[in-house]
Amino acid sequence: MVPLGITGFDRLEAISRLLAALHGRAVPPDRRLTRQQRARARRMLQAFDGARDGATQLEIAQVIFRVGRISRDDWQVSSTRHAVMSLLRDARAMIAGGYRKLLRHRHRR
Repeated sequence: MVPLGITGFDRLEAISRLLAALHGRAVPPDRRLTRQQRARARRMLQAFDGARDGATQLEIAQVIFRVGRISRDDWQVSSTRHAVMSLLRDARAMIAGGYRKLLRHRHRR
């Protein structure tokens, strides 16, 4: 049973991809996320995993953004530092349940 609400479209698309996979057919691309959104989601989870494993924000930046050595003063005002903080904030929100919103299509209102 597929609900007839607005989420029914998402479910029908997921069912189509599942059926294609189950029957060995080409799986249609998942169009819920753009390439940029998928890349950001990947960086968010990498940042979160690093922080959970005890990495500093600078160490996370060095891995994700390939930042070289940087002085403490330069790091404090670095846009990369703010990007890492944003990734960590958004990753925590995703892990706390926001991933459900991430997987839905944006619908017109």
